[in-house]
Amino acid sequence: MRQIISDYTRLLRLPGLAGLSIAPVFGAISVGVLDLIPLSILFLIGAFTSIYGFVLNDIIDVNVDKLSKELSNRPLVKGTISKKTALLICSLCFIGALITIFLVFYTPPRPAFFLGLLCILLSAGLGTVYNIYGKKLIGSDFLVALSEAFLVLFGALMVIQTTSQLTLFTWVIFILTFCQLLFMNAIEGGIKDADHDPLMNVKNIALASGVRVTDEQKLIIPASFKIFGFAIQLCAVTFVFVPFIVTSSLFTFEIWHLIHLFLLALFAIGVLFISAKLLMLHTFERNKIRKLITAETFLRYSLVPLMLIPLIDILPAILLLILPFIWYILFAPLIGEKLFRPGL
Repeated sequence: MRQIISDYTRLLRLPGLAGLSIAPVFGAISVGVLDLIPLSILFLIGAFTSIYGFVLNDIIDVNVDKLSKELSNRPLVKGTISKKTALLICSLCFIGALITIFLVFYTPPRPAFFLGLLCILLSAGLGTVYNIYGKKLIGSDFLVALSEAFLVLFGALMVIQTTSQLTLFTWVIFILTFCQLLFMNAIEGGIKDADHDPLMNVKNIALASGVRVTDEQKLIIPASFKIFGFAIQLCAVTFVFVPFIVTSSLFTFEIWHLIHLFLLALFAIGVLFISAKLLMLHTFERNKIRKLITAETFLRYSLVPLMLIPLIDILPAILLLILPFIWYILFAPLIGEKLFRPGL
């Protein structure tokens, strides 16, 4: 029984699900919605979409994953969960998300609802295309990044009447989410998997740019790839400060606001610093790469809750900040993983 629970927890990516499911919640908060009921339902829909994407990826990649020793513990690879069962889970998540959307948020006439519905369908469609063709199509990382960013718009559109109620924060979080997923997939994933991606005939931006690992475990990262990766992060941390520059009421010289901006700047610098360290590596050490990715992920995720403090106050921001980590602590033991081990 314990092994069954562990396998299903691993298949659903349950320990990391909180951070992956929160994009619609950020979208709703960006338009001023703080009611726990709609936010919780949006989180549930976000969880449905995340599970759909990850399980579908496992189904499509099962034969390729069998070639990797690192992925040998995945349930579909081991055969402890069948592809038929995994496909059923995908279908139930997709249907469950749609049913929940119509039951909770459909209140005509409301044009924003149908645009929000289009956003989540586009998200699912782009995610599906990525899962099917992602390893064969250079630049497919843009598809998965856009897929996740559309969930931010979906969350916002589900709780407003018209698109005119979308705020600057909504669009900034949309851009941040896109940048974060693009960096995670194209840059971090490209470096972390640079040793075995060529063996699996993967086509991605990293390999096309010349990222490779030599027989002596030297990590070669061309300058063009470094510039591309750092440009993504620089764009993201710049947009974090856009609301404070454009909206003068948020940019004051009161002590607390200055402390808030200082913390935001500190985390932004941390993201750039760790990203630079990752891009400047010369030796392929998977554990070191994982640690850098974990630290960068923590700082990168923290930027949005910190940015939202003027809208939601300190305590809700702290709760948003710690939610993925508390969730991870609670669920990681179910799959026998050490706490805070990256790459679940």
